[in-house]
Amino acid sequence: MRRIAALYGALLVGFAVVVCRLYLTASNTSYAARAEGQSSVTLSLPAKRGGFYDCDGLPLTGLEQTWYALCLPGESSYVRLYDAAGTESQGELYQRRNAAAPFLLQVSRDVSDLGLYTYTVPRRYCTVPLCQHLIGYLDGDGKGVAGLEAALNDLLAGSQARDTVTCSVTGQGRLVEGAEPVYTQAAGDGAGVQLTISRPVQRAVEAVAAETMTSGCILVLDAATAQVRASVSLPGYDPEDVSASLDAPDSPFLDRTLAAYAVGSVFKPVLAAAAIEAGEEDLVVECPGYTVVDGQVFRCASGTAHGTVDLAAALEKSCNGYFIRLGQALGADAVLEAAARLGFGQSVSVAGSLRGAAGELPERDTLDTPGQLANFSFGQGQLLATPLQVAAMMNAIAADGVYRTPSFVLATLDESTGQVKESVPPPAARQVFSADTAQKLRELLAGVVTEGTGHEGAPVHGASAGKTGTAQTGQFTADGQEKMNLWFAGFCPADQPAYTVVVLQDGQTDPACSSAAIFGQVCEALWLLEQ
Repeated sequence: MRRIAALYGALLVGFAVVVCRLYLTASNTSYAARAEGQSSVTLSLPAKRGGFYDCDGLPLTGLEQTWYALCLPGESSYVRLYDAAGTESQGELYQRRNAAAPFLLQVSRDVSDLGLYTYTVPRRYCTVPLCQHLIGYLDGDGKGVAGLEAALNDLLAGSQARDTVTCSVTGQGRLVEGAEPVYTQAAGDGAGVQLTISRPVQRAVEAVAAETMTSGCILVLDAATAQVRASVSLPGYDPEDVSASLDAPDSPFLDRTLAAYAVGSVFKPVLAAAAIEAGEEDLVVECPGYTVVDGQVFRCASGTAHGTVDLAAALEKSCNGYFIRLGQALGADAVLEAAARLGFGQSVSVAGSLRGAAGELPERDTLDTPGQLANFSFGQGQLLATPLQVAAMMNAIAADGVYRTPSFVLATLDESTGQVKESVPPPAARQVFSADTAQKLRELLAGVVTEGTGHEGAPVHGASAGKTGTAQTGQFTADGQEKMNLWFAGFCPADQPAYTVVVLQDGQTDPACSSAAIFGQVCEALWLLEQ
């Protein structure tokens, strides 16, 4: 009996000790907090980010939707979701098929019909991206690393607020019986950015480029304001799968509108403007197809003899010899000053840290060498310029001699209200040559299309004006063909310009379409949009 009583007493003492420990554990708030954390899982959707909008307020990003499915352990998510997951998500789904906690998986469609919790978020870029080089792209963490996404990253990102999904789960990671996931929306505080781009114009120009060119760019400016209505660069890339283009040829990540290239004859209107202003437009030259300067021979295209040419004929036929003699008549100082006044050699700010290349103007001392001045006079030699700079030059002709730096950004927006937070003032305008000079140049450049080398630049409806350019690059293919930069810069309509258009095909030997023909198609598309 004594042994039984002792054993019974020991059991009572042990039970009392367990009860006391349970009491102390339940009373300990840290244990309680830890238990709460183990029973609640919070998942985050992608960080909110301000969007881009066109000049009329139409969205350029976030036009499409993407979906995230809530995957719960033990609910056959792998089987049900596999077909709806893209290649990357299928890999993630396979790796996490035995996960012991809920997770979110990006899928290609709404899968709520499969009995799964589904959450919709804006897809940053369209299936066919809009304005991809100008806007740029994000890294895996949602931070801008190229284009305006990088230049305006802090403004767009704000505090990087995220919507969340909170699940009450069991120890096995399954939803507590009777509990539903709690979706909490966060207030995004990143600003939207309104660009000068016109979505209809951008889409139309992208369509023309996709059909006609493999490498190059097209710019469209509003002639009255120099605001950029379309900015297209090819080849392109997928901003949601950047790695797929890392080893692609022809530099798909390069925004060609902002890069510097050899210019060629598209520079000749600069000398024409300087000549008219200086009263030298009556120069007449006999062209045998070549010009000798200080023992150096400069040939016209294909060695064509143009005969007796005045300024109008020289532009129409793109006679190098005429512009060499015109450069000599004007003098190095006048030619260099005219180029600088029209923006050559000066970087153009796009937004934030994003800028166009400055290009290159020859040093004044360099032009003391007659051969260097000759080269410069028809757009070769040391001259480099961006398509944006060429567009600004041509736009001054379209806009009665008023030079405006091209602009890309109109304002920042409060996306919750759609109201403007801060407007971006337009760049200052300056008169670089007289309205009469501009009018004469417009007539001369109209002749290039109707009578000269730019005849393929005529649209079906209306009239256009502009200048061709073929620039040597000094780069050659394996079979010895020199790669050329093929330009056309002009405006439409010819008499009362509404748009300035620049087309560049870089590094070409035998393109499917001439740059003049592409220009003509862009002008036709612009006409159709106005109807």
